[in-house]
Amino acid sequence: MRSEATTVEAYLSELTSEQRSVIEPLRKLILENLPEGIQESMNWGMISYEIPLRSFPDTYNKQPIGYAALSVQKHGFSLYLMPLYMDDKKMAKLQKQSKKLMMGKSCIRFKTLEQLPLDLIAEILRSYTVETYIAAYKNIKGSL
Repeated sequence: MRSEATTVEAYLSELTSEQRSVIEPLRKLILENLPEGIQESMNWGMISYEIPLRSFPDTYNKQPIGYAALSVQKHGFSLYLMPLYMDDKKMAKLQKQSKKLMMGKSCIRFKTLEQLPLDLIAEILRSYTVETYIAAYKNIKGSL
């Protein structure tokens, strides 16, 4: 469910208490484990964690580089972890630990917080610095 909210606070206020009971603890985990220099914002209709354009303006779509995102969907929730897209070993580790999750290349779809391996998600979030993530982004961008 894409939101038209322009702030995280406005997005959170749109949620039911049940939805907030999942989103808020996961948001806290994300904020506690993000590399320095990544900012929380609203983008793409969801809570987004991005490297701002002032830090790296040379993106293919002239948007900040996404690092993670969090959203409420029609039948559950989605957590986007772009470091998974950058590193197949991280994806394999997550798939091995979480066989019940529905996953895309960087998207984890889930219905309850208990389905998520929170320690591994925190580890994945901490796995890059802004500099190493930009280098990985340039490498991926160069191979497209």
